[in-house]
Amino acid sequence: MSTRTSALNDRIFGVDIQSGDVRGDAPSYAIVTYDGETIDRDVISLRKLHRRIESEEPAIVATDNTFELAEDKAGLVRFLRGLPSETKLVQVTGDERPEPLSRVATRHGVPYGKKPMKEAEAAARLAARNVGYEVSAFRNTTEIKVSRGRSTGSGGWSEDRFTRRIHGSVKTTAREVESKLDEAALEYERDVTEKYGGYSQARFEVEATPAELPVSEHRSGDTRIEIERERRDGIEYRPLATRRDHVIVGIDPGTTTAVGVTDLEGAVLDVWSSRTADTADVIEWIIEHGRPVIVAADVEPMPETVEKIRRSFDAAGWIPDRDLSIDKKLHRTREEAYDNDHERDAMAAALFAFDSHEDQFDRIGQKVPPQFERGEVIARVVSGEESVEAVLEAMRDDDGENAEETTHDPRERTDEEKRIKRLEDRVQRLESHVSDLNDTVSRKDDRIEELESELSAARREERREARERREVTRLERETERLKRELAEAEEANERLADKLERLKELWKLDHSDFADVAEKKRGLVPIKPVEQFTKDAIERADDAYGIAPDDVVYLRDASGAGHETAKRLAEYEPRVVLRAGGLSEQADEVLFDREIPVGPAADVAIQEVDELAVAREREVEAVVQAWHERAEERRRERKAAEIDQLISEHRARNPERGE
Repeated sequence: MSTRTSALNDRIFGVDIQSGDVRGDAPSYAIVTYDGETIDRDVISLRKLHRRIESEEPAIVATDNTFELAEDKAGLVRFLRGLPSETKLVQVTGDERPEPLSRVATRHGVPYGKKPMKEAEAAARLAARNVGYEVSAFRNTTEIKVSRGRSTGSGGWSEDRFTRRIHGSVKTTAREVESKLDEAALEYERDVTEKYGGYSQARFEVEATPAELPVSEHRSGDTRIEIERERRDGIEYRPLATRRDHVIVGIDPGTTTAVGVTDLEGAVLDVWSSRTADTADVIEWIIEHGRPVIVAADVEPMPETVEKIRRSFDAAGWIPDRDLSIDKKLHRTREEAYDNDHERDAMAAALFAFDSHEDQFDRIGQKVPPQFERGEVIARVVSGEESVEAVLEAMRDDDGENAEETTHDPRERTDEEKRIKRLEDRVQRLESHVSDLNDTVSRKDDRIEELESELSAARREERREARERREVTRLERETERLKRELAEAEEANERLADKLERLKELWKLDHSDFADVAEKKRGLVPIKPVEQFTKDAIERADDAYGIAPDDVVYLRDASGAGHETAKRLAEYEPRVVLRAGGLSEQADEVLFDREIPVGPAADVAIQEVDELAVAREREVEAVVQAWHERAEERRRERKAAEIDQLISEHRARNPERGE
């Protein structure tokens, strides 16, 4: 019975050194590309091997010795760093102490030859069967570093502004990276170094590989982003297929076949059902979940399908004295989850089989020394019907531990003869079981081509579904982003609609002949409030509701303005400026020279609604008229001052005519 499970990915590179030495000049490699169906062979250089791995991104690069690809551990780390994030390096002959490739290939029924191309093919086929150890030097944790993209200089006022700008850019970029990590729902830890104006650097330790990150390395102006995968302390070898524990299996055959699996403590591990699975599929599923000690059914006698599966594993069988009732099955599985009655029945068979053997398991466990595996001893006792002592003795012999030699007394020889007899009986049972297994293998061989084609189709379908899932996830994220943008746009639209209504009211007030203006509102003039007499406040008011020639401008705080600010207001050519507080001499001079009337706001009864305001036309006109009167007087005073100045200058130039 083959216990392999095929690799999930579709492309595997088998590699073996063809000529030369990786520590010398220009080694060449035999490379076999295997996808489960076709095989391509080639001989390439080490540089070209790197390029092919980078461009084709195989699921596995398989070899019998990783140090044929790198001269030492440091070189092996560099080789692993250069692999695409989804590509594994696999040593099919074992971990730090590899076996000969010929022995591993023979054990797994893979064709083997001594030529490099044959060894490369054997490595690819073994990796496809999940044979070997993945070689890793990196953890599934990646560090993202956001830092300055240029030097900040050595000092000075200009340097301070430059440094503040760079640190501000680093902080902005760090926040963008954090936002992307949050959107991708990745777990991370953040560590920032705050400096003048922002951050000098920010580090994110993310629980993901570089391929899973929503950001990439780049350098742009003031900032740069660096990505580095976290190193392990050394080189780690992890088996592709984990060890399978001993289990109890319950099977409910029929149109819908169901299988339930428990461990030797009675805990349910998994349950599964299918309408299309045949016996081979069921066996494959069981293999992936453990090594059966007992195969059970919920009816008596055991169905033929269940009996065939039991024989294929050389496991003990269990059936109830009479068919289990529905009430018993419901009660025994009351704390377990299942999708249908078939899964319930399979689970119940496994649980009742455990109940029947629980005391036996406990007795065996009490006799098993710590250096032996309890599950293995239970399996051999239950399926082989041997005593615990005999099993432990056989396991000691298997491990090369010889029993202590004693004198040749008759009692010792009799025990040995009994042991030999038990072994002979066991050999007979095993030979019978081998015959059954040969029948099973023959039936499986008849279906192998069909299964390979179905497996290929399933792989293609799985890849298509994976692409669809990724696309759906991307579209869902895009939809959420668009929803947020739509909500923001709708909120902005509501604000603009309110503003438009207020502006309409203001426009109606400014056009007294408009048909919809109420009679009580005639004789009013709109006021354009400005919070402070500054350029920024003037521009904000202009952006909010517009300032046009002949508008009435209301300065809520007229103090502090200078020459340039007054010129900026004068450019709008307002009809009059109503002020709260006093103007500076510079601002007053500019507005007077531009003939912009200015008057106190206290002389006008201003009514404010939100950001807008209105006043009576006659009061505004009175302020304008008062300014003109003051302006005329000011001009006369200015002219008189100019005449006095001319007379003084003339007298200064002609002192003899001073009288």
